[in-house]
Amino acid sequence: MTALPLVRLVDDDTDLLEAQTQSLRIAGFLPEAFSSATAALQSLDADYPGVILSDVRMPGMDGFELFRRIRAIDPELPVILLTGHGDVAMAVAAIRDGAWDFLTKPVGLDALTAALRRAVQARALVLENRQLRALRGVPVAAGQLLGDSTAMVHLRDTVARLAEAGVDALITGPSGAGQTLLARAIHREGPRHARAFVHVACDALDAARFDLDFIGAEAGQPGAPRHTRLVGRLEKAHRGTLFLDRIDRLSLPQQARILHVIEAREVWAAGAAATRAVDLHVLAASQADLGAMVARGEFLPDLYYRLSGVTLHVPALKERRGDIPILFRHFLLAACGRLNLPVPQITPLSQARLATHDWPGNARELIQFAESVALGLPVLGEAVGEDVVGLSEMMAAYEAGVIREALLICGGNVSRAMERLRLPRKTFYDKVNRLGIRPEGFRGRGK
Repeated sequence: MTALPLVRLVDDDTDLLEAQTQSLRIAGFLPEAFSSATAALQSLDADYPGVILSDVRMPGMDGFELFRRIRAIDPELPVILLTGHGDVAMAVAAIRDGAWDFLTKPVGLDALTAALRRAVQARALVLENRQLRALRGVPVAAGQLLGDSTAMVHLRDTVARLAEAGVDALITGPSGAGQTLLARAIHREGPRHARAFVHVACDALDAARFDLDFIGAEAGQPGAPRHTRLVGRLEKAHRGTLFLDRIDRLSLPQQARILHVIEAREVWAAGAAATRAVDLHVLAASQADLGAMVARGEFLPDLYYRLSGVTLHVPALKERRGDIPILFRHFLLAACGRLNLPVPQITPLSQARLATHDWPGNARELIQFAESVALGLPVLGEAVGEDVVGLSEMMAAYEAGVIREALLICGGNVSRAMERLRLPRKTFYDKVNRLGIRPEGFRGRGK
């Protein structure tokens, strides 16, 4: 669940403080109320994930002195000052010194919440960039199954058991979701990790050389070297793992050949006097529904049932949106390390894209986006020449992402989404209509 935006309220007027606290809670914030600047400074550090909203005129330490103390703790922690008309000149001076904003009393709730949301978003970006800079020197582990979603936790738990058992398995999921990564993780975690992992791209095979490539041939046979034996991929995977990627692209005769080897665990190369035993752990991946292909006569039932006894599904990124920031950080650090580049600042538009884009190319597309960010290339929709995206467009994109996330989590249940977002019905529907969001499209897609 996404944390509510955190706001530390400071005002010596207890009635006003209580009213502001209640209003901000209704507006979807998590307010922390303090009746003095001294109390508000306690436990405040550079890792504070929220923003500060403080009155200016307070006994003892006033709002300006509080701002100066906070600036010494963290100059990038947003402080918004609430001022009377007589304090405007001093507030402007505070802005020049680094205060985030000032609002003149009395301030409407819409103006107040809009200013706070901008400040909260800026704070999130600051902390995100600090985290990336802190991780810059940490080695990026290859082949990790990253993510906190239920699906990824289940896959990580399953990998170790499946790898140890050495059971053949079928991996399903859309293009670019990470089927190969999962297959390599199973190989790496099992007792065969020191042996070969033979990755076969079934959609790129040469049908005319299928037997030679898979089975091999003795020396002097057609297609084989004159003096040495041609070792096929099946034999190369002996005591290791054979990964048949896009197995749905094999023809029926090719499927039959593969099925025979999987069941017999032996190969008979052209020109050989006898068969050779092969000890294989077979993993297959498919983007197509093999069960439907069986029904249409396009896939052999025996091969399907031989592989699908254990089936692992890698969901699309849009089905596990909470994993996207984790994956993006990983890919960005990997790109910066590979290209020997400093970790860049993450712009609001990049963050909005992460929150709102459906990533039809899945992890492969996210990797390309991370590389573009690492290289400083313009994000789709960012300023190019005179084409400048304004703050309102950025905020709309971010707001749309939050609403879509809530609808996805709630499986399209509007009442639950409104409760999660703490929005009244009219406000919710005004927003989804303005942002072009169709709640019914999220039904049945809950995390």
